[in-house]
Amino acid sequence: MGGGLRQVRPGKVYQTTTTLMNHRIFPNVKVQQPIWYKVVESIPPSEILTRPFPPQHKKPNPRARRASRLFQPQRLVYEEDELRRTFYKDHPWELARPRMIIEMDGKDALRYDWSKGLIQPGMPLCGESVVQRQMWMMYNIPGMTKDQAYDAVRREFYALRQQEEVERRIAREEAMMVGAYFGKSFLQVGMQLEDEQFEKWRKWAGKQIDAVRSEQSQAYTSFGTDDADPDSVDVEDELAEEAAETVPIQS
Repeated sequence: MGGGLRQVRPGKVYQTTTTLMNHRIFPNVKVQQPIWYKVVESIPPSEILTRPFPPQHKKPNPRARRASRLFQPQRLVYEEDELRRTFYKDHPWELARPRMIIEMDGKDALRYDWSKGLIQPGMPLCGESVVQRQMWMMYNIPGMTKDQAYDAVRREFYALRQQEEVERRIAREEAMMVGAYFGKSFLQVGMQLEDEQFEKWRKWAGKQIDAVRSEQSQAYTSFGTDDADPDSVDVEDELAEEAAETVPIQS
């Protein structure tokens, strides 16, 4: 098929589906709309075989572009991405907290009002709360810069985290007063594992030290016990022994 011809068959799938949905055999029976119907309606399939030029989200740099990457989609960059990197760089342990990513209808973010603070209904306190609150303060408070908004939101975040820790500690103490047992904390378990590894290393290091000391002691105790070197024998001693043997013993 030549490059100038057009493919119209993929586009007819949407038209045929629309016709079947509008002209049903049983008018009273509701037909379920296919999942891909709205997607194909907004993004119809291409009719030409050549690869289309991707949409440009930023001004291209003619010096940095290459022919091999000409048709690759550009990376989408949002303003919130930089704020997230800054927050999680300063608070890396926030990434270790469990996150709930389940959404009810996909419109949960529309029900959040960041003018009321970091606490939002149905959303636990996390780094995303800090980012969205900072964005709201940057665009709704006159004269508020990015750094000033970040400092203000961090103070709110630290206060709420401290409040959560106090509430958790009080709840633990109240439960222990009535006989609850929680076992060891994560910190205690980690310290126990670290102590076990240290004890194993200490035993191994002791064996290595004993082996080295044993080798050193053997080297000192065996010094001088080997046969004498012929070159190191004193010549005068040999002559004295020979003279003593040749001299006759007088009675």
